[in-house]
Parts: sequence; structure tokens; C-alpha cells
Amino acid sequence: MALVLGLSGGAVSAWAQGSATRPTDLPLPRFVSLKSDRVNVRIGPSREHKIAWTFVQSGLPVEIIQEFENWRQIRDWEGKTGWVFHSLLSGRRTALVTPWEKSDRTPLRARSRSDADIVAELEPFVLTSVDQCAGGWCRVNGENYDGWLDQTRLFGVYPDELIED
Repeated sequence: MALVLGLSGGAVSAWAQGSATRPTDLPLPRFVSLKSDRVNVRIGPSREHKIAWTFVQSGLPVEIIQEFENWRQIRDWEGKTGWVFHSLLSGRRTALVTPWEKSDRTPLRARSRSDADIVAELEPFVLTSVDQCAGGWCRVNGENYDGWLDQTRLFGVYPDELIED
């Protein structure tokens, strides 16, 4: 009886935590971006599981929180979780500017200092590429802008995460 319970608990634990079958040695959690403009998010790690929702924009940042075989459990900026096939994700770093706010603009600075010149102001939900982060600032760019943002104003990087160019 104890053996059966132990195996059953182990199987559930391996699926839930991905520890026994984790296919990569990459850190968890970690941020990645969507490779495709149509990504189905499923309720479990297989094509047999129902689709919970579909992303329709490539480049959006998501956080990988678990791995199971070729599937990655992701979390989006709203905190929703689901499973995505690994080939639909990219290691390219992107971020959303303050998706949790409705109207506050975020100053884009010429240098990584709070007293540096403001070169633009970015609206919430602007999708940006992340080139590097250090000292609480991230160098970001997109169409018609390039500069530094306060790291805490981004979903797609961790506070104080170091990203080298």
C-alpha cells in the first residue's frame, strides 16, 4: 500500500513540478517571448488538453514557470497560466510597459539615470525589445524609440535582473 501511494504521489509531483522529467537545465522561472502570432495555451501539457485561450500577437513576454517534456507552463502579465508547446516560444527578451496601469506614461531616458533627459514617454502595453538590464534600468527599443526604462515598469524582466547585451 505504501509503495502504491509513494508512486502515485511521485507521478503527480513529477507532472506538477516537472522535477523528474525537466528537459532543460535552464532556470525556472524565466521570461521568454511568443514566437508566433497565434499561440494556443492549453489547460495541460498535451495536444489532447483543451485550449484555454489563444494569443494573437507574436513577441509578447511570458514567464515559464514549469516544464514537462516538450511543454512549458507559462504565466502571462495578468497571472493566467497554461501550457504551450516549446517550439512556440523564443529566448528573445521583450517586455510590456506597465500593463497593470491604465494611463500613466513611463519616461524613456537617454541614459540609465533618473535625472537623464527624457527622450519619449511610453504608454501602458507598449511592447518593447529588451537589449540589456543593469542597476535597475533596462535598455529597450522599438519602432522610433531607443532608451532606458526603470526596470520596475516592465513585465518581462525581474527586478534587479542582469541582462547583458
